[in-house]
Order: sequence, then C-alpha cells, then structure tokens
Amino acid sequence: MTDTQTGTAAGSPEPLWTPDPDRVAASRMAAFRDWLRAERGLDLPDYPSLWEWSTSDLEGFWGALAEFTSTRFHAPPERVLAVDAMPGAVWFPGATLNYAEHALRHEGVAVVLRAEDGRRAELTYAELRARVAAARAALRALGVGVGDRVVGLVPNTPEALIAFLAAASLGATWSSCSPDFGAPAVVDRFAQVEPKVLVAVPGYRYGGRDYDVRPVVARVRAAVPSLVATVLVGTGAGPGEPDVPAPGVLDWDELLAEHAGAEPAYDPVPFDHPLWVLYSSGTTGLPKGIVHGHGGILLEHLKMLALHSDLGPGDRFTWFTTTGWMMWNYLVSGLLVGATVVLYDGSPGHPDLSALWRVVEQERVTYFGASAPYLQACLKAGLRPRDDHDLSALRAVGSTGAPLTPEGFRWVADAVGDVQTASVSGGTDMCTAFVAAAPDLPVWVGELSCRALGAAVAAYDEQGRPVVDEVGELVVTRPMPSMPVLFWGDEDGSRLREAYFETYPGVWRHGDWIRITPRGTAVIYGRSDSTLNRGGVRMGTSEFYRVVEAVDGVADSLVVDTSDAATPDGELLCFVVLDAGVPLAEVEPALRAGLRAQLSPRHVPDRFVEVAEVPRTLNGKKCEVPVKRILAGADPERAVSRDALRNRDALLPFLNWISR
Repeated sequence: MTDTQTGTAAGSPEPLWTPDPDRVAASRMAAFRDWLRAERGLDLPDYPSLWEWSTSDLEGFWGALAEFTSTRFHAPPERVLAVDAMPGAVWFPGATLNYAEHALRHEGVAVVLRAEDGRRAELTYAELRARVAAARAALRALGVGVGDRVVGLVPNTPEALIAFLAAASLGATWSSCSPDFGAPAVVDRFAQVEPKVLVAVPGYRYGGRDYDVRPVVARVRAAVPSLVATVLVGTGAGPGEPDVPAPGVLDWDELLAEHAGAEPAYDPVPFDHPLWVLYSSGTTGLPKGIVHGHGGILLEHLKMLALHSDLGPGDRFTWFTTTGWMMWNYLVSGLLVGATVVLYDGSPGHPDLSALWRVVEQERVTYFGASAPYLQACLKAGLRPRDDHDLSALRAVGSTGAPLTPEGFRWVADAVGDVQTASVSGGTDMCTAFVAAAPDLPVWVGELSCRALGAAVAAYDEQGRPVVDEVGELVVTRPMPSMPVLFWGDEDGSRLREAYFETYPGVWRHGDWIRITPRGTAVIYGRSDSTLNRGGVRMGTSEFYRVVEAVDGVADSLVVDTSDAATPDGELLCFVVLDAGVPLAEVEPALRAGLRAQLSPRHVPDRFVEVAEVPRTLNGKKCEVPVKRILAGADPERAVSRDALRNRDALLPFLNWISR
C-alpha cells in the first residue's frame, strides 16, 4: 500500500528532519518535563508519555502549566477544572487575571515593524508599556470600561497591537478586521458587537498601490450607532490626498500625546472574561462572533509558543498575516513569552516573492510562519531562499491555513535549510493549533508531528469510534481552555452546540478529515463537508489539489463533487485557473493522467472547466462548500454571502454554469 500524502510505502519511512539532541535538551519542552519530575514527581521521559498525561489529567496538566509559566492570578482559582463537560466546561473558577499584563511583563525589544514601502520601526517592551498606558488612558477618557468593545479596522502595525492591549488592560473586548475588507463585511462583523470606539486607518498600501479606506470608515460609522468615537491612525490614503477629518473623528497621535505619562495598569477580570471576538468566514450567512476568554487564550498560547514553538526572550517571531485572520492574534501572543514580534505590513509578493525572506534575513528571525499557499507559491516559482539569503538564525518554518503538500515539506528542507517544518492545524474556533509540531519530535514528509499537549484529538469513523491509521472525522474528546466562551448573541448556546456538538454529543467535531498514524503523527485531508466520495472511495480535496496544481500551467483550482445521498449520479467537476496563454486542451491530458495514476480512476473529473479565478473567503480559503451548494441547485443568495468573499465576481462562472 502507498500513502497518498507521503508517497512512501506504508510503515515507518525515514524522517525528513530530526531535532538536534543538544537543542532538545535545552528546549522549554525538556525544561517542563524536568520541572514536572522535580515538582510533581512525574516521570514523563518523552513526548508521547507527556501527551498521554496531559490529555488524561486535565487538571494536573493545565494547573502545572499555569505554575510553570508563572501565570499571575490576582485572585487564586478555587480549582483548575470545576466542570469537565463539552460544552460548558468551567476552568479556573474564582480566578482573576489580565492577558495584557502578561504580554507586557518582559524587557528588551518587543516589536519590529517592517513594511513593503521600506518603513521600519522598533519598540522596546518599556516603550510598548508606555504607549499602551497612554492608549488605555485615552480609551478610558472616551468612556471605555470593563465589558465594552473596541474594534479596529487596521493593518498589521504596532498601532493595532497597542490598541488591542490597551482595550484588554481595561477589561474591554477587542475585535478587528483587515482594512482590505469591504464595507458590508466590516459592518456585518462590527455591528454585532456594538462597539464603543473604532480605531481605523484612512488608507493603506498593498502591492505597491495605495487604497483609500475612508469611505469604509464612513459607512461603518453610519451603520454602527453604538460608536461614541472614531480614532484615525495616520492621515490620508496616499501621497497628495489631503486629510479632511469628519466631525467626531480623533487623531491617534494627538490622543496618545495628550495622555502620555499615564501609569500602566491592568484591571483583573475573571478567567473566562471576553478578551476578543473572532469571526467565522460568513460565507453562508452572518459571520458568527466567536468569543475567547483572557485566561483560556493566555494559557493556550503560552503552551503553544513556549513549549511547542520553543520561543522565549531573544527569539524573533513572525507570521505573515492580517488583522482579520486568527494568526494575527496568535502572532501578537509572542509577547507573552518575551519574544520579539516582527510585524509585516504589505504584500508578501511585492516586489517579488522574496520580500518575506529578506525580512527573515535582515531581522534575524528565528521562527517564520506563513500560509501553506505562500510556501507552495515559493516552490512553484523555483525560489531557493537559502542560496539568496543568510537564514542562519532561522530554526523553524511554520505553515497553516491549508494542508502543506509533501512537495512543500521537501521544498522547505531543500530550499530553506536545516530547519524544522512546523506544519500545524487548528482554527479560529479555538484560536490555536491542536495538531502541531514540537521541538523534541522529528518531521515526516506530509505529516504534522503530533497532537498538541492538552488536546485530546482523535479520528472518528462513521460510527463514532476512534480509529488509528484510517481517515476519519477530526474530533476533540476533552475540553480545552481556549474553546469559545460563547458565540456573540447566542443567548441559549444553541448555535454553539449546533456548530460543534450536534454530530457527537459531548465531543467537539471540527469538520476536517484526519488520519492519525501509529507514530502519533497526523495527516489533514481538508474539510469533511467537501469530501470527494466517488464509488465509495473518499478522498480529501487537499490530495486532489496537490496533483492538479503541480501540473505546469495550472495556477489554481477548485474541485466539487456534486453527488450526495440524494443525487448519487452527480458529477465531479474541476475548475482550473490557467497561466496566461496556456490553453486548457494543452494541460487536460496531463491532469487526467496524473489524477488517474496518483489518486484513482474514480477521481478523474467528469469535466475540467477553465475559470478566471477561484472564489475565496476574505482570509483566502477556497469556497468549496458554498460552490458545491450552488451547483447542487441551492439558492445562490442563501448558499453564499458575497460580502464574505475576497473576489465576489469569481462566483459568476458558477452561477452561469447552473443557468445553462
């Protein structure tokens, strides 16, 4: 049998990368095991034994983690886990703390900004504390207090980070959108949470072009009556455009200058007090407001960044993201462990795909993360960063947002260097990765190295039974502190239960296909609701894209299986975006041959259809399920919210397809 992801014979292939023993011994993961031995009398000599303990003794693990990471409770918890149930887990009852206090307790360089236009800025932790204190005082003067909401329409800059930490320090709740979101998408998100203050930019630069955001800001102000103030960061949308402040709009720099010298302070809040609101994609309706708590995010991100990523003071951490993707929230948590957070504002492809690699070189980045599609684009473009840049400080390359192909793993090892490929998978729902990498584990081609500590991840078959070395539904069988506190406006919790617990009562169903190997590694196959089921053989879409997008001339693709229980004779359709000047007839034979050989004859599409672009969400994910619903005859207006798409016009070919 051959594994379709690794391309190797079943069994135990040689790892692609093995950690250096000295590095493992010096890691924080090893230090945690040593601490458990000394302080708890636990002998957990390797990662598998540590994971088993962490998922069977939840109180022991999360309590130990809080102590090991010096979590500061203003009021101590009565216990660690008072109610062990999903949904409804009660973590650290009675405890009070503040996320922002932990993010600002270190020294050294806290933040570096790099922008595509050449701007560079740097803030020490002391400078960051001072600016957050000033912003906190400014927000308080505007009437913001515990439980109020502050929202940001901001790029990935220090001002976004300062506004978030200032809000969190007050016990207010933060929410943000990237300034490239359209006005309807921003209103759909912000209007739900009824914010008191909007922090926004009047414009931004991306890909060498300047974009005016002022019409969007005006639309939001008109549509969100709860706003008492709008604070503009910077002026104008670009060179030569005069700034004309609207009545009631304040200037960020003036506001912080007015409150300069304010003393840092942090309001203690309950463990599950809302820290921020993230949003589902909103492709099939109003985006769900996913609320996470101070304590749950604090401990989860300390675990992932200190233990799994081995980050701490002296490290430089960056992940290419916008403020509209959960990876921004994850990135800024690098402050929790005392690392320097490197923010990049701009396009990863301007002036070329090496833009981010230049930042990695020049800023001596130790951990660089990006989306899998970005790494695949570097591969396809033939980049070899190790030949063109000094990457000697780099020890890990993180990847998420989509499954990284085996070829992507090999490209990192060959073209980037002797670094760990930290492919991880999780989601906005928990604002973390629960299938991940660890500093003491090897990397196998196409596989995620482990299930994260405290994450009782399993694969379930159709009968709801756990399986090993078989593809099944990704589930989490025990509570985690960063599971949503609630959905915004979901008073009785019915929407949250429907989203995660309807299929398997008491068990979190995530919606991905996963295979857990006998080694404890995992392979993610894509969304379970977009599976290709041909003749009873199920296949994840990620496997399909791996083959199709490796063919020369194919720039992007979307595969849809229109068959289901009601229409078993539906079609398998593959929509492809081709490079300029490449005719479909030229690449179709290679596509058919490749799919037949690498997947199965059943998975050769009935038809290939050329389209100009693939419809994607605002965060860049392919809209497989909405397109499937449209092609199956669903009302397009109900199947997908066009305001939730990055490229609304990309839906037109699919609408034309069903109207033929």
